[in-house]
Order: sequence, then structure tokens, then C-alpha cells
Amino acid sequence: MEINKLIVALLFSLPVAGFGELLFEEKFEDADFAGRGWYDTKGAGLSKTEHIPGSVSSLEFKFLKGARIPAGGTPARHLFKESDSVYVSFWIKFSANWTGSNKPYHPHMFHFTTNKNDKYCGPAWTHLTTYIEDTEGTPRLSIQDGQNIDVSRLKEDLTKKTENRAVAGGNGNSDGTGKLDCYKAGKRYANGKTWDADKKYFSDEPGPYYKGDWHHIEVYFKLNSIVNGKGVADGAAKYWYDGKLIINNDKVMLRTGQFPDMKFNQFLILPYIGDGSPIEQSFWVDDLVVRTNK
Repeated sequence: MEINKLIVALLFSLPVAGFGELLFEEKFEDADFAGRGWYDTKGAGLSKTEHIPGSVSSLEFKFLKGARIPAGGTPARHLFKESDSVYVSFWIKFSANWTGSNKPYHPHMFHFTTNKNDKYCGPAWTHLTTYIEDTEGTPRLSIQDGQNIDVSRLKEDLTKKTENRAVAGGNGNSDGTGKLDCYKAGKRYANGKTWDADKKYFSDEPGPYYKGDWHHIEVYFKLNSIVNGKGVADGAAKYWYDGKLIINNDKVMLRTGQFPDMKFNQFLILPYIGDGSPIEQSFWVDDLVVRTNK
């Protein structure tokens, strides 16, 4: 009997196969974000009324009309152990009047960045930023790597010519997936690649997709392989909505041979509506977990 108890204890102390390593978790039970590893933060709002069952509170993001960022601040940034892959799980709920940006872009919401940029990098112009967001009710995954664009050969397809190129627009489509964009942003060129779900999953109407209910979101990104100095399109970008896989890409390229040692190392919560919020609106996030794998 004592031996059986010991075996059970040992099993519960070991990592569970397939679940990956826990990088960090945030339950939003109190506002001591800095004490739990968040930085570049001035605090954030918590809601004691909007939260999932069993939770004490959730993270509240309230946009005032015309505001680009939410009132009350955000947890901002959290470093973690470098990894080739990242998985994030969280619960999300929107106010009944949530309308987002009323544009085919924004609001930006959640991001991963890599060890190729510093801890205070602006996520819109890096060697790689991933985006998790909801655009007009449709879940979206995106990437940007504007810092990698060869502007001397702008909009030339360099995919078979050099590894010194961008993968998210500006120098060709490295894996043939997603929708690409490349545009001038001030004195720089920015880019973007997006993968959208097949329909609107945050609906205005009550039902299984109602935006005013809590929904469980899971996202997985995996960096592609580098073989003989060249990027291979075997990376991943996946999104689950209440357990259903609705964005499924496992042949993507997120890096080239230019950065063979690139790894994810930072998670950011930085909600942003570039043209300003069209109305006063809110959303809530609860029970966030970041791991190396689903």
C-alpha cells in the first residue's frame, strides 16, 4: 500500500506527456502583477463580478470612446524560458455592445515575441511577433517580421534566392499560406501575414457563439525547422475555440536561416485600437496559462 502511494505521488510530480512544460500562469486574483513577473506595467483593472466559475476575479479591459488603449493599464509583458514552441490558454468574454474597431484590422490583443528583440521592443516592428486577436467577431492569428524586410528588393519574391528576407510580406510568401501585406509606416516598412477562422465565432446573438459568454481559447505557435541553413515550412499556427480547432496551419514558416537560434521568450498583453475605440466597450480575460505545448 505504501509503495502504491509513493508511485502515485511520483506520477503527479512528473510532467504529463503531451502537455509540455509550464512557462507561467496568471489567474488575475489580485493586482500584484509585478510580483508575478510582469513588467513595463502600471497596473491593470480587475473585475470581481465578471469571472469564470471558481475564480475570484478577471482582468478587465475597458476602452473609453476614442481611446487607443484601455483605461486602467495592462499587465503588459512577461518573460519566460526560451522555447521553440508556445501554447497559451485563456478564457475571454466581451461586453454585449462589443464592436471592436469597426475596421478590418485591430484590436491587437495578445502577442509573443522572441529572443531576437529586447524585452521592451515595440511589437509592431520586430524580427517576429505573433498576434492573437478578434477582428469583427472572427478569430485571427497573425505574424509580423517587418525588421527582416529587404527593402532594397521590396515586393520581390526572394523565397528561393536568400534567407535574408521577411516571411510575413514584402519579400514573397515563404510557405504559400495566409494573406500577406506590406506597407510603409512612417520611415519604415511594415508587413503582416494573417490566418482567419472560417466564420464569426464571437456573435451578437445569444447561442453557442455569443460574445457575451465566457469562451475558452487555446493557441499554439511552433517555429519551423532550419535544415542546412535554410528554413523549412514545418512550423505551426493553431487556434482552438471551446475545444474546436478552427485555425489549423502546420506547414508555415515563421523564421528563415537568418535566425537559426530564434526562440520565443516573451508574452505580451497590449490591447490596442489604432484608430480609437468607436464606443465605450469592454472585454475580460481569466485563467491564463502559457506552456511549451498543448
